[in-house]
Amino acid sequence: MTTRHPRLAFACTIVGAWLLALTVRLYGLQVLDHDRYAERAVDQQQAVVELSAPRGTIRDARGRELAVSLEVDSIYADPRELRAKEGDPEEVAEALADILELSKKARADLAERLASKRRFTWVARKADPPKAAAVMAAKLPGIHRVAESRRYYPLRSLGAQVLGFVGIDDVGLSGIEAMYDKVIRSRPGRRVVVSDGRAGRVQHPRLGFTAAHSGSDLTLTLDVAIQHALESELAKAVEHTDAKRATGVVLDPHTGAVIAMAGVPTFDPNRFQDYPEKQWRNPVIADAFEPGSTFKLITLAAALERGVTSLDQVWDCEMGVLRLQGVPIRDHKPFGMLTSREVLANSSNVGAMKLGQAAGPEAFYGAMRAFGIGRPTGVDLPGENAGLLRPIDQWRALTPAYMSFGQGLSTTTLQMAVVFAVVANGGFTVRPHVVAATDGVSVKVPRGIRVLRDETVFKLRDALESVVVDGTATPAQVAGYRVGGKTGTAQKAIRGGYAASQFVASFVGMVPIDDPELVIAVVVDEPWPLYHGSQAAAPAFAEIARAALLYRGVTPNRERPEVWPGQQIDTAHYDDAESIAPALASLQRAQVAWEPRSEPRPTPPGTVPDLAALNKRDAVRAATGMGLDLRLYGSGYVERQVPDAGTPLDLAGPTLELWFGPRRPTAVSREGP
Repeated sequence: MTTRHPRLAFACTIVGAWLLALTVRLYGLQVLDHDRYAERAVDQQQAVVELSAPRGTIRDARGRELAVSLEVDSIYADPRELRAKEGDPEEVAEALADILELSKKARADLAERLASKRRFTWVARKADPPKAAAVMAAKLPGIHRVAESRRYYPLRSLGAQVLGFVGIDDVGLSGIEAMYDKVIRSRPGRRVVVSDGRAGRVQHPRLGFTAAHSGSDLTLTLDVAIQHALESELAKAVEHTDAKRATGVVLDPHTGAVIAMAGVPTFDPNRFQDYPEKQWRNPVIADAFEPGSTFKLITLAAALERGVTSLDQVWDCEMGVLRLQGVPIRDHKPFGMLTSREVLANSSNVGAMKLGQAAGPEAFYGAMRAFGIGRPTGVDLPGENAGLLRPIDQWRALTPAYMSFGQGLSTTTLQMAVVFAVVANGGFTVRPHVVAATDGVSVKVPRGIRVLRDETVFKLRDALESVVVDGTATPAQVAGYRVGGKTGTAQKAIRGGYAASQFVASFVGMVPIDDPELVIAVVVDEPWPLYHGSQAAAPAFAEIARAALLYRGVTPNRERPEVWPGQQIDTAHYDDAESIAPALASLQRAQVAWEPRSEPRPTPPGTVPDLAALNKRDAVRAATGMGLDLRLYGSGYVERQVPDAGTPLDLAGPTLELWFGPRRPTAVSREGP
């Protein structure tokens, strides 16, 4: 056969060789190189899209939503599919840029990515719903969408510095969102999508799919209504005093729960990128300052605890000037003999220094450490500043003298609130916290330790009330409630010295003083010309305290009708966030009934007249002839005057300052650093 049919043999040989080669090739493709080609096929046909689930919801103490996650569309592109459908990358990029309002640089970057050989690229993460709908309506080749979760803060700037915000990948970047990120953050899922023969998208149930899981919910100690009152009054304080900024905190002194916390100016976490980064931080815990006279509470506490003074012991305050090693320690006005109670009430630096000397450096330093000065409070928020307290072995000769009235060390707004909370709760330290529960399970907070005896606590409360009733803090009075607190007016430490016209004004107080329910701290940075704590911070405290007490239903200490004539405000419930603003606005509009007058109220002969409720013309006429220089601020009726009505003219000083406005008159007193 071989000789008789050579052509047939040759053909069989060729076919056999071809089949052998094909078999070898198929073996190589399907066996030897299977994994490599399978991987290439997957790369060409499949894309993996990561799916995000909602972060946990953050709510206030009454269940109102502060941070939620909404489902929105993210837009992505498959550049290979775009070319398979004969799309022009530059034209598609231009169309997308017009809809999404991209910058010129972003347009060029998008066109470059659409022209690549990749199978997946993001076009717009978590796009605004109208823009995402417009993109899909354009039916551009290779353009698809996938549902993702987007963080939204329904109350916008309210509580923003406490809440913080998240980045595009749902990772917490500041505030609670960062501190509790592992708790709140969801576990992402994955979805595999493939291209069919017509380059269309297919999502098949047999393809890889991992479900995303939502994060845990948080319940905070914050109360939206009181937070709103705090932020509103801080903003007013900044505007009224032309200050640089203001901070404040409302604390439950018994549990350490932070009921409200804020700094002004603030930001909207929905658009955090539109604000300066310095406004993202929480200044209540991050910014340290010399506290000034609010620190005298610790000085008096140290002396009382050691038993070296009583509230009625008399101190010679040297008529306002005492020299130590040639350095003068000055008061804001001359004082002669003052009791310990009066030293605090009148904010005498000389008297405070003598109290500190009587306590001794070791007891004074021990008291500061016991109150938590120089170390973090442990609040569950990121970025807390520990403040500054030098060890006693690093003190110089005059260090304890300066520290006795709040210089030479630094604290934060929250630290000073915690100091006063110790007195308010009966002498125990507290751990401030802002998270009350996770998924409904209460968060355990460490118990405090006793640092003051009951006897000392009662004496300190007595002294703090005298500050508000008879001393430098009369504007902190809240009609119907007994208040205790302390003002502070500290010169700012700058480049090794103290600024002549830059101050930090503060007031920290508790209410009601007989059974304190709230501790409120207000700090105003660089107010001018109303730079005293009694002028810049105490009035804000009074407004915040009034709103919070009425909202919480705290019974006044005396009858309310003289304070709220004909005014009946329902503060029992706020069903939703929209009802809060008008309710608080009505609280702020409620005022003591008073009539404008044309003549001053009578005061003893030889004293400053009471000019409250006089218009500018009548006030100037009444003050003429007293030998005082007049300084007038604002317009309307006299709201405040310095010196106070009834002050003897020989002690009043050369200047009478009058502030005019539309609101009810409130007395104001001077207070020194």
